[in-house]
Amino acid sequence: MTARTAASYGHAFVWYGRADQKQVEIAGLHPATESVIPYILGHVIPVPSETGKSYGDLDDDYLTASYRVYMTEAEAKRVFAYIRHLQATSPLWNAATYNCIAFIQDIARYMGLRVPGNHLLYPEDWVNSLKRINGGRRYMSSPAVAQSSSTKPSAAAQKPAASAGAQTASASGGY
Repeated sequence: MTARTAASYGHAFVWYGRADQKQVEIAGLHPATESVIPYILGHVIPVPSETGKSYGDLDDDYLTASYRVYMTEAEAKRVFAYIRHLQATSPLWNAATYNCIAFIQDIARYMGLRVPGNHLLYPEDWVNSLKRINGGRRYMSSPAVAQSSSTKPSAAAQKPAASAGAQTASASGGY
């Protein structure tokens, strides 16, 4: 799971992909425009959303928090399918009811992670809380299982902005 700065209070999203590859996918919920009007309206009423990358999601300079979880290929297939399902069925964004944090919170829960009880935290605080309440856990299953199904991640893949481990998901992103 990942958090970054934004013109407002920030944004949360996931990076996901193979740890041994540079290509990364991004899933995050945000208003379906770069116009400020739907964003402002979305603090009162639900507005149309997009669930892919947004401006700044790939820029390391904007990142404020990251929590990566490695998984086996079988776990990753299941989690990635769930992410695609959420992307296909999350048509609205609302700052109070279903925002970027609520979106990645659903992914974290699906992965079996304990999640902070409030989706109205600042993204950086939520991601850091997620990492803390999970004890910094790095694997969806046992480390031995995850390591046996993958090669050692390259140095580039170990960067928070790159895709993670066997398969990884981080707040900003993961498999």
